[in-house]
Amino acid sequence: MEFKTLRNIENSFRQIRLYAIIFAVLCSSVVGYALWKSYDFAEKQRQKIYVLDNGKSLMLALAQDATINRPVEAREHVRRFHELFFTLAPDKTAIESNMKRAFNLADRSAFDYYKDLSEKGYYNRIISGNVQQRIEVDSVQCDFNSYPYAVKTFARQFILRSSNVTERNLITSCFLVNSVRSDNNPQGFNMERFRILENKDIQVVER
Repeated sequence: MEFKTLRNIENSFRQIRLYAIIFAVLCSSVVGYALWKSYDFAEKQRQKIYVLDNGKSLMLALAQDATINRPVEAREHVRRFHELFFTLAPDKTAIESNMKRAFNLADRSAFDYYKDLSEKGYYNRIISGNVQQRIEVDSVQCDFNSYPYAVKTFARQFILRSSNVTERNLITSCFLVNSVRSDNNPQGFNMERFRILENKDIQVVER
């Protein structure tokens, strides 16, 4: 009889221990789930920006990963450089202003190309001949599979003289590296090893 009682007490302890373990596991699971949901909720709230509109209404803006827009910013950076570098007016101040802004977007390779053209008298002929030059960028191809990013630009260059308009095919290449954003470089890129691969006449239209 005493042995049977001891066996019942032992079985009871085993059951209590089993129930305690199950209860501890359930409590741990509930606490773990609550912590995971709390961190998830906090992360979602961090992606929301609340903006006061003139101190009256509260607007909600969602934050995005900055890397999502990098391909778009890269193409815009290259496009902007070409517009500044290849758009010329018969005005020395305007040319120097455009070049100064373009040099903020590229390394010394762009300056070397400008210096070479300047020494050959290209810009002086633009001014003395009252020539206008503009560019239309057709496409900018960026390879984001490797860094620095290889870029090739296809554009058309128009040289407007009083007697005719010359259309030229322009193809350039460069490499893009990440840089610091500023007022002069809002996209945060810098062009390196800028080269002109092709720049030849397509047609000349008499005026």
